[in-house]
Amino acid sequence: MNIDKFVDAKGLACPMPIVKTKKAINEIQSGQVLEIHTTDKGAKNDLTAWAKSGGHELIKHDIESDILKFWIKKA
Repeated sequence: MNIDKFVDAKGLACPMPIVKTKKAINEIQSGQVLEIHTTDKGAKNDLTAWAKSGGHELIKHDIESDILKFWIKKA
């Protein structure tokens, strides 16, 4: 998978992972992929709902060593 932009939101609490994700998604083009890493356990529900509400595609999410990883394709 080709990653166009990366957001490191590790150690940040809600709502900062969403704030950083929103800022980053505005900096890429439609169809490009944003990768987000966070340690905020609430981010799974938050980012899933945020992507859906914005029409973006949550391609995949994964957990690795307490780090939640998300890949979102911009609408």
